[in-house]
This record gives sequence, C-alpha cells and structure tokens, in this order.
Amino acid sequence: MPPHSPEPIDPRDLAACRLLLRRGSKSFAAAATLLPRRIRDAATVLYAFCRVADDAIDLGSGGTQALADLRARLDAIYDRAPEATAVDRALAAVVAAHALPRALLDALIEGFEWDAALRRYATLDELEDYAARVAGTIGAMMSVLMGTRSPAVVARACDLGIAMQLTNIARDVGEDARNGRLYLPSDRLRAAGVDADAWLADPQPCEGVRRVTRELLDRAATLYARADHGIAALPADCRHGIRAARFIYAEIGRVVADAHFDSVTRRAVVSRRRKMRLLARSLLGSARARVLADAAPLPCARALVAAVAEVSPPLHAHATAHAWWQVRTRALWLLDLFERIERRERAGIAALEFATPAIAPIDATGRRIDF
Repeated sequence: MPPHSPEPIDPRDLAACRLLLRRGSKSFAAAATLLPRRIRDAATVLYAFCRVADDAIDLGSGGTQALADLRARLDAIYDRAPEATAVDRALAAVVAAHALPRALLDALIEGFEWDAALRRYATLDELEDYAARVAGTIGAMMSVLMGTRSPAVVARACDLGIAMQLTNIARDVGEDARNGRLYLPSDRLRAAGVDADAWLADPQPCEGVRRVTRELLDRAATLYARADHGIAALPADCRHGIRAARFIYAEIGRVVADAHFDSVTRRAVVSRRRKMRLLARSLLGSARARVLADAAPLPCARALVAAVAEVSPPLHAHATAHAWWQVRTRALWLLDLFERIERRERAGIAALEFATPAIAPIDATGRRIDF
C-alpha cells in the first residue's frame, strides 16, 4: 500500500461501530475506557469488524460463501474501495492510518472458519494454533494501533491474546459443549480418562474435565506472566488499559479455580467490585519498559510477528500521548463511576452510562479531558 495521507474515521461510521458493540464484552468495555481516544476509536472499529465477521460465518447462509464474501470485503478495504457499510468504511480508515497488515485479518478469519467447522484440537499446540488466530491476532493488531511494532513486544501481545483465549475456553467448557463445541485437547482428555465423544453427548462435571481445565489455566498463567513484560514496553498512556484487561481476564481463571474448575454447571463472572480493585491494581504496575530476554514468539505466533515486521509503519506520526496524570485522572474517574453505579444498582436505580458527558473526567485545571 503506497504512502498517503489517511482519512479520519467518519464520526457516523464510528457511532455505528459503537452501537454494534453496545452489548459486547463488559470486561473489554471497562478496560477500553482507560485507553486514549487515538487507540480506543480504532480498537472499537476493529472489534466491530470482528463481530460482523464472526456473525457472518456463524449465521450466514453458508460457511464457504460467507468466507469468500469476507475475503472479498477485505480485498475492497485494502484497495481503498470499501463496501458501502459503516464497518467496512471505518476499517478502511483504520487500515490506512495504521498500516495494519492484511495477514493478521486473514489469520483471524481463518480462525473463525475453524470455529464454523466445529474443529477439535488433538493437542495443546493445536489449540494454541487456533488461539493465535482468533486472539493472538487481536493482540498483534492492538500493538500496531498503539504504534509499537517491535517483534519482541508484538510477540508478548500475542502471548496475551492467546492467554485470554485459553481463559475463555476454560470458562466456557459447559456452554460450548451444549452448543456442540469442544476445545479441550483430546490427548489431555484421554490422559485424564475422558472419552470426548461420550462426554460431549452428555456434558457433566467430572474430575477429568476439571483436570484439563486446570491445565489450560496453568498454561494461561504462564502466558500472562510473559505478557507482563510486553505491557511494560507499551506507550505510557496505553499500559493501564491493557494491564487492566490482563488482570480482569486472569481473574476469570481464578473464579473458575475457586469453583474447583467446574465450568460445566456454572460460568465464571468477575464482580463489579472486584473489577474496580483490579482496575486500581492496573495503575500500580511498573512503568519501566522491559521485555523477556528470550523474546522469541511462540511457534503458533511466529507468522503474526513476521507479518507486522514486513509492513512499514505509516509515515505520519501518532498523536502525542497524554501525560501520565491525565491517564490516572481518567482511571480514578472510572473507579468512582463504578462505585456510583454499584450504589445506584443496590438502590434499584438504573445504571449510569459510561459516556454521560456530565461525569466526564477533568484535568487539574478544571478542563474536560478529551481522550
């Protein structure tokens, strides 16, 4: 893609993307509020496209045709002639502004294809291949949006995405099984004495499934620890939001563990109060940039890291990061907002909207902060 001056996201298209995600992940919404606008708007567009792509494959008239249609839409987006939809136009603007590698989106769609085929995974390595496509790609793309394309940091971003996906899988074992899906590695299930087909026909909590669920969460914990090094190397105004997402997702694993790794009869939920504490904790992490001495990506993420390295960054400079105290001001405002929402819910009053202008954060001079 030749150099050019990218067009900004049309506000109407951005509003449509936000509407698509209004009922999306509460955990993502809470953490994303800590991201600066220069990242948050682009991330909203990216997540909206993911939602549209996933729905097109899951709910479309046919998997093969839906995949062909999605790839044709990407062709048009990367040719700067997107289809006349808000999401496609907005994604074309994000692609141009951030030089977002096409290979990352292609890998993401391939992961959705595997989902549509109800694919199973024989080993943990195969499961991580899947997680790299549906979540490692998101980590790599978020790193690109933040303007951080170092291979070591992108590798850690992929670690974080894969850890989150393993956590999702461990949390949703029962829900997935009731929908005919099984992500737990079949070799681990056999070793734990579980017949995968028989269990899927009648998914009930059992010691073997608990054991494999625990193994997934142990692996996720290792990857969260690796990812911490990359988070410390992100731009200062982005660290808190990504660290908050990392803590909240890791907490989902702790809730599963507290239930003796039974995610068949229950679904782990992190309480709002606990999220507040984790958001506060996200402010206390080290600001010192460092990466693992062994910066090599996981085998399943090598192609993603290489894809970022192969695409030159945009010529235009990213927006100046906000001062650290502005980020903390917004975080403290968010925590205060959570407290007010919780008090209102206890009193039976409808929850406040995050975007209410009257409670937007202000800086030390009394001006509203535009993130």
